Amino acid sequence: MKLILGLGDTGLSIARFLSSKGIEFRIADSRSDPPLLAKYIYHPAPILGEWVEDLLEDVDEVYISPGIAKSESIFVWASELGLPVVSDIELFSRYAKSTVVGITGSNGKSTVTKMLGNMIEQAGLKVAVGGNLGKPALDLISDEIEYYVLELSSYQLDYTSRLRLFAGVALNVTPDHLDRYKSFEDYKSSKLSIYDYCQHSIVNRDEAHTKDVTATKYFGMGIPQDATSFGTVVCHGGRYLLLGEESLMSADEMPLVGDHNITNALAAFTLGSVLGLPIDSMVSSIKLFKGLEHRLEMVGSINNTTYYNDSKATNAISAIKALQALVNSYEDIVLIAGGIAKNEDYSEFFKLINQKVSQVVLIGVSADYFASGIENEKVNFASSMTEAVKVANSLTKGGVVLLSPACASFDMFDNFEKRGEIFKEAVELLM
Repeated sequence: MKLILGLGDTGLSIARFLSSKGIEFRIADSRSDPPLLAKYIYHPAPILGEWVEDLLEDVDEVYISPGIAKSESIFVWASELGLPVVSDIELFSRYAKSTVVGITGSNGKSTVTKMLGNMIEQAGLKVAVGGNLGKPALDLISDEIEYYVLELSSYQLDYTSRLRLFAGVALNVTPDHLDRYKSFEDYKSSKLSIYDYCQHSIVNRDEAHTKDVTATKYFGMGIPQDATSFGTVVCHGGRYLLLGEESLMSADEMPLVGDHNITNALAAFTLGSVLGLPIDSMVSSIKLFKGLEHRLEMVGSINNTTYYNDSKATNAISAIKALQALVNSYEDIVLIAGGIAKNEDYSEFFKLINQKVSQVVLIGVSADYFASGIENEKVNFASSMTEAVKVANSLTKGGVVLLSPACASFDMFDNFEKRGEIFKEAVELLM
C-alpha cells in the first residue's frame, strides 16, 4: 500500500499516475477542504483532517507533497517506522526513460528551465518541461519525449534520495525559505544536493557557494577560462556572450533585460552544449525568448511610463536584481513592494531604493517594516494593488513603474501569480 500526503497539484499527479499503473494507494490531506478536492476523481476517497498515525497502517512507501515540512507529525511517524518518504521527482525518475536535466537555484530557475526547453525544441527535438514549473513531473512521462527539463525546488530535493540526471545546475544560493529551514546552511545543502545526482555538473563561476563542486562545464559573467566555458566580455560599447573566445551574440539582441538574465542565458547555453545542441539554434532561441510571466514582464506603456510585472520576486535578492536591471535605463523608477517579508536581511534592498528609486508604494503586512528602512519622503502606502497602481501612476514622471514586492504574497493574494495578474489588470484600467 502506498500513501500520498497532500491533495494539491503534486498529490493529484501522483494519484493519476498510480491509478494508471494499477497501484493501490490511499491519499490524505491535513486540511478539511483542500482547494483542489473537486479535481480528485479517483479511488479510494481521500482522508481529510488532522494527521493520524493510522494512515501509515500497511503502508510500505510514502509519497509526500513538497509543501509538507519534515517537522509535521506524519513525517516524524513515518521516519520512526523506517518508511521511505519520497518526492514525486524520485518516483518520476524510476519510470522516465529519456534524458533528464535538473535545474535549481534561489533565483532564475524557472527562466533557465524554459530557456533550455525552448532551445531543445528549436533544435527539432521532443522535450517536456515541468516539475516545480508548470506540469508536475509525473504528468510529463511519455514514450515520445526525448528530453525532460525539470525545475527542482529545495523542498522537492529534500524528499529525494535517488534521482537520475544527465545534467544539472544550482544557479545560485541566497537566503530564502528560512521559515522552513533551521539555518541557511541547511537550505544551501538542500540546493547543492542536486549535484549528487548529476552525470554532468554545471557550475556558475560567480556563485561562491558552488566553488567546491567539481564541474563538467562552467559559465559566468567574466571572460571564459577555457574553450568549453561560456561567459561575456565588454567591448566596443557593449557586452557580448562568448563560448571560449568565440562571440555568440550581443547582449542587446536579447529581449530580456538585466545582467541576471544574461547569466540565465549563459546557464542555458552551457546545459544545451552538454546535451549537444547546435550552437546556432541555441543562439536563435535566446534571441526569440521574451521571458516568463511575472518575471520582469513588460506589461505596457502609458504616457511614456513603462510598467513591469515582477511579482515572482518574493525575496530581497530577486527584487534587487530587477531594480539593477532597470536603473541604467531609467532615471525615474516608482517601485511597488511589500507583502509578507521573509526572514532575511533587507538592508541592501533598502539601500538600493534610497539611492536609485524615486518613490515607493508599499502594500501588505510588512509595509511599516519596509517604510522604516526607506527615506520618508519616498514612502507612500496603498491598501490594495489597484490603489497601489493608481498611486504609482500619479507619482511617475515618465519612467518606470515596477512591481517587485520582495515578499511573499499570501497576506493579500492566493499566490504570486494572482498578485501579478491583478497588477496587470490595474495597469490595463489606466490605458
